[in-house]
Amino acid sequence: MSKSEIVQTDAGDARVTWYTAKKARLVLALSHGAGGGIEARDLQAIARVLPQDGVTVALVEQPWRVAGKKVAPAPKTLDVGWRGIWPVLAKPGLPVVAGGRSAGARVACRTGEELGAAGVLALSFPLHPPGRPEKSRADELLGAGLPTLVVQGGNDPFGKPAKFPEGTYELVEIPHGDHGFAVPKRAGVTEAETVRTITDAVRGWARGLWE
Repeated sequence: MSKSEIVQTDAGDARVTWYTAKKARLVLALSHGAGGGIEARDLQAIARVLPQDGVTVALVEQPWRVAGKKVAPAPKTLDVGWRGIWPVLAKPGLPVVAGGRSAGARVACRTGEELGAAGVLALSFPLHPPGRPEKSRADELLGAGLPTLVVQGGNDPFGKPAKFPEGTYELVEIPHGDHGFAVPKRAGVTEAETVRTITDAVRGWARGLWE
């Protein structure tokens, strides 16, 4: 069962949808990418599963998405929206993990340390634009300064796991997955198995933040 609320930020009205754990130990806040919303399969799966482990999940819709716009604004504006949402995420008085998929993962990496996040969860981190490896965003990931988990599709055109730089973060590969973690039928892996790999990785990592 979820509950949504509108949050005013300097970038416009955002929306937070809560999936509350009964005996929560932390809050995992996740935002969407530049090309989709919180209906993404990985975000929905995490919101469904993690509360069973004592993790309250907050799915965050950036102001541009709430306003019905089709194109995401500049990274700086995304950061403004995320900062405006943070006091609401911290209100339960629990440690907050900053996270998101794609563009949302970049926001979490850029702002997590300054906001006092307990860690960063980066789903499908866009290491570079497709076909443009020279346009690396590795500095954002490496500069997060917090315990960080990257969950990356093995065939993600925005950055395959083997191309990621060495660092102190953890990286879990989703075999054959693309940027949305979709896997071709010829791979012999079902969507359910892929989703389970994602949620198992996040559950194990989250437990490590309080154990």
